[in-house]
Amino acid sequence: MSIEIRNISKRFGDFQALDDVSVDVDGGSLTALLGPSGSGKSTLLRIVAGLEWPDSGEISLAGEDASGLTPQKRGVGFVFQHYAAFKHMTVRENIAFGLKVRKRPKDEIARRVQELLALVQLQGFGDRFPAQLSGGQRQRMALARALAPEPKVLLLDEPFGALDARVRAELRVWLRRLHEETHTTTVFVTHDQEEAMEVADNVVVMNKGRIEQVAGPRELYDAPANEFVMSFVGQASRFGAAWVRPHDLRLSPTPGDGSREAMVDRVAHLGFEVRAELVRDDGEPFAVQLTRNEAEQLELARGQIVYVRPTRETTFA
Repeated sequence: MSIEIRNISKRFGDFQALDDVSVDVDGGSLTALLGPSGSGKSTLLRIVAGLEWPDSGEISLAGEDASGLTPQKRGVGFVFQHYAAFKHMTVRENIAFGLKVRKRPKDEIARRVQELLALVQLQGFGDRFPAQLSGGQRQRMALARALAPEPKVLLLDEPFGALDARVRAELRVWLRRLHEETHTTTVFVTHDQEEAMEVADNVVVMNKGRIEQVAGPRELYDAPANEFVMSFVGQASRFGAAWVRPHDLRLSPTPGDGSREAMVDRVAHLGFEVRAELVRDDGEPFAVQLTRNEAEQLELARGQIVYVRPTRETTFA
């Protein structure tokens, strides 16, 4: 099911949460709403779900105006960051809840719950209670519960935000595989750039209630629309009027054409790469990404003076 968002604005008191936002989400796609805190991404998701009402604008689902529909009539599944599980119910009962409310036949409910337990890799956990699951397992249960009524749209509000880094990384891979199996139109909110770039087909970058750019992960990184996107999606440093990525900088122990003097402040060995934090001659900090061989040849040490030269620069009008 496609989603069309047209000229949505929303104000909370003196705060403009959304300011004339328009974006299309293709049916069957996996789309990320990415932005800093307060950018309006969760508000936009809740408006699509029908949990908030816009001050102006329209939401269309599959080409039909859904602006006046209740959440139950929009055919959406919603997953919150903190699971919102029924603690007194087993995993099986939690997943079945939406189907029971819709008065589906008992044999259909049992069959659907078994399918979903297998889909989210919780076979054997159906009779446990939420408190007996790990954080990652509880979030998979929450996703199964949202998928149970076979929603046309799945909306996820920072679904992995409360989990540790390792579990988040595992669930990102799992969510991508789940989407490839179900092909449900999915929109998820995140402030984690890596999460958005790894999982989504398209990324909607938001800032201060407006959309800065909509693009695929590669285009977003290689061809940012403006300085905000350049600085928010991946690391970047200002060099005069241009912006430069850490991997587009070269270090040398001697000065050369177009190079600037800098001092090494810290060197971090990250296994497959080395990250050097430096301070330019004008006092501005920046980072350089190096291979292990490059770092070994330079023999970088704190306090060392080196010379830095960009190999690729990006400028904006």
